[in-house]
Amino acid sequence: MAVQNSVLTEQGVAVQCGYLQEFEADVLAGLSGRQKTLPCKYLYDAAGSKLFEEICELEDYYLTRTEANIFCECLPEMADLLGESVVLVEPGAGNCEKAEPLLACMDSPQAYYPLDISPEILLAAQQRIQARLPALEVAPVIGDFTAPEAWADLPVTAHKKVIFFPGSTIGNFTPEQAAALLRQFSGFLKAGDGLLLGADLVKDSVVLERAYHDSEHVTELFNKNLLSRINCELNGNFDTSAFAHRAFYHAHRQRVEMHLVSLKDQTVAVAGQDFEFREGETIHTENSHKYTLPGLKALLQETGFSPKHYWTDNKQHYAIYYAEVL
Repeated sequence: MAVQNSVLTEQGVAVQCGYLQEFEADVLAGLSGRQKTLPCKYLYDAAGSKLFEEICELEDYYLTRTEANIFCECLPEMADLLGESVVLVEPGAGNCEKAEPLLACMDSPQAYYPLDISPEILLAAQQRIQARLPALEVAPVIGDFTAPEAWADLPVTAHKKVIFFPGSTIGNFTPEQAAALLRQFSGFLKAGDGLLLGADLVKDSVVLERAYHDSEHVTELFNKNLLSRINCELNGNFDTSAFAHRAFYHAHRQRVEMHLVSLKDQTVAVAGQDFEFREGETIHTENSHKYTLPGLKALLQETGFSPKHYWTDNKQHYAIYYAEVL
């Protein structure tokens, strides 16, 4: 175990170095556009991840609570559909807390391959899960799950594989990006392998906007933390008090958009480059696309999957779909 952890840590250092270079390139490119943007994946550094955990506990933020309730009620049925001797693969696994009860409920799972950018979080999760399920192989892979090379580092197995993708992470991608990602998933799998996917559903805009602009202003801190991260890691000089958090539901695009709004005309430096902001100009930091049940089914079908079953709450606020590769 010590040798494996040492190798994983070394891999993590190398990945983090490349990740910082990618972070700088993405930020400079995003701030250079006509509509300034920042990729939402950079919201989740250590401080951002902690703030997101706080968001998940808020009354206004129904997503985590609703998904957890569906899992709690339906986990045995899900595990039965997945079958025995399965290898569970989780892209964007984070602390692996959603996979752990599923693995415990599954029939003799062969292995668990969590994939994430953070080596420290994966190491802690590996030790925790193996202490609870000592017969299970837990093989973390450090990398960005949107990059094909990360998938190439996953161990080869002849067992049935199921990709576990909860948390409505699919909603952070545009429809075109979501389709490309699911095709990447189906390309990694073989016929009969599966996908267990969580997605947030279209609902009243008041409910949606409250979830992303909560009354306790934690989401505002989460959004602004990205500017603090740029200041720290990329020698930026953002004045976070000169930006306001904004979140709204775009009905035509079926998505909640998060922005940071400049409260005045100002110039900001990042990595030696200056960027001009007009008063009222925004940085688009995140999309959270919402789905209808028919739309989610169609997306799965067009990306190489055959939907088998779905579970939802009694308000139909959220859905978990199980599909298999054709």
